[in-house]
Amino acid sequence: MNIGIMQGRLSQPREGYQDCPFDWRREFAFLSKLGLSHIEWVVTKKSLNFNPCFHEVLVDYPIHTICADNLVDRRICDSTYMEKNLKPICETALRNGIKSVSIPLLEESSVIGAPMRKDFCSILKEYTEEYKELEFWIEAELEVSKLVKILSVSDNIFVTYDTGNITSCGFEHYDYLSSTYERVRNVHLKDRTFGAKTVPPLEGDTDFKKVFKFLKQKNYNGIYTIQTAREESGMEYQTIKKHKNILEELYDEQSI
Repeated sequence: MNIGIMQGRLSQPREGYQDCPFDWRREFAFLSKLGLSHIEWVVTKKSLNFNPCFHEVLVDYPIHTICADNLVDRRICDSTYMEKNLKPICETALRNGIKSVSIPLLEESSVIGAPMRKDFCSILKEYTEEYKELEFWIEAELEVSKLVKILSVSDNIFVTYDTGNITSCGFEHYDYLSSTYERVRNVHLKDRTFGAKTVPPLEGDTDFKKVFKFLKQKNYNGIYTIQTAREESGMEYQTIKKHKNILEELYDEQSI
């Protein structure tokens, strides 16, 4: 199980709930101690102008993707907005040898409406053609048929499968994965209730056993990324160690 963590989950949220911590190198130093393979880097609206990924050399750090949280905005279907907010992330990913950029279609950027989704797909296609060296990973709160249509825009578009988001949206994991598993590159490990509350593993409604069993049967060899609920501030290392052990035990219990 190739398992890593979302940036910020090993630090107290002084900069924000999911912002790049000031002492970001410290989190990388914890990876080997926890048996983690990677960090998913995060860029938010708050950090867009000064995020370290734009001025630090990150090529030697195990970063699998840059999550463009700054794109959670209704203007995601506006080409000028994307020029200012997505292009710099693509450029820094290339400079630092990071192979993918994750695009969250969540909340304000959910592109539920057909016109908005059409405009977004048109813009996304342009980026896949300009940045052929990059993969674009979509994390969506959409009905699976709508996500599949977005994937059809280019062979360079893949899926970040968020277990918690799919649960809280009321989608059936087996049905969703059956339609998308060949494009899944990253699985966010998060437990949520049907009421959309993020909670520690095994305290919500996410059927991790079903998810892990399906992915094992399909020989999934992509990454898993812990994005679990925060617990006591200052105890982040202990919290992630506990959550990782729970998730790995659930994974190991599932036979093919």
